[in-house]
Amino acid sequence: MNVPLGPLLDPAFHIGDVPTTWAELLGFATGAVNVWLVVRQNIWNWPVGIANVILLGLVFLDGGLYADSGLQIVYVALQLYGWWVWLYGGDGRDRLPVRRTRAGEWATLAIAGAAGTALLTWALSAWTDSTVPFWDALTTAISLTATYGQSRKLLESWWLWIAADLVYIPLYFYKDLKLTSALYVVFLALCVSGLLAWRRDLRSRGVPGPAVQPA
Repeated sequence: MNVPLGPLLDPAFHIGDVPTTWAELLGFATGAVNVWLVVRQNIWNWPVGIANVILLGLVFLDGGLYADSGLQIVYVALQLYGWWVWLYGGDGRDRLPVRRTRAGEWATLAIAGAAGTALLTWALSAWTDSTVPFWDALTTAISLTATYGQSRKLLESWWLWIAADLVYIPLYFYKDLKLTSALYVVFLALCVSGLLAWRRDLRSRGVPGPAVQPA
């Protein structure tokens, strides 16, 4: 690790015998702010999210979660894409409306998620010393589909985040990333709040119908 990044992986404090790095601590803070801003449909969630994924990338690399670490590079690109879509994808600047996920979109996300999980599980098993290749791959694939849904303001992207968080919490605890595990408990609560807030926004605009609409 080079000198500028080295201090970020130094311990900030210990939880029992387990050190918590500055990167993990700052990742906790920026992550919580990021999700809170998404819940409020505030466009500043995207730059805060970019800082968050860079910090968490260091944490995951240090913890041997290679797929999650590599995922952060993809996240930066998706964050920039989401930022652009929220700015210019709706009726005027920052006017992209919340909407439901169409059947065709669900099919595409499901196929992409399954293929990504299978490919990443194989790659992690073959090329790394990961002790949790399937779970690392699964959470990576779900998170990517959820981020895409978030960039399009798809209501059901919150369900994908909730599913990912329910796996992330025990996974990070198992990998001795205690503070990050706690952060994802906060994320889980914020995702439920986000689901309810975006659903209220949808209803306030009089958008009826089931969660899945025809393509």
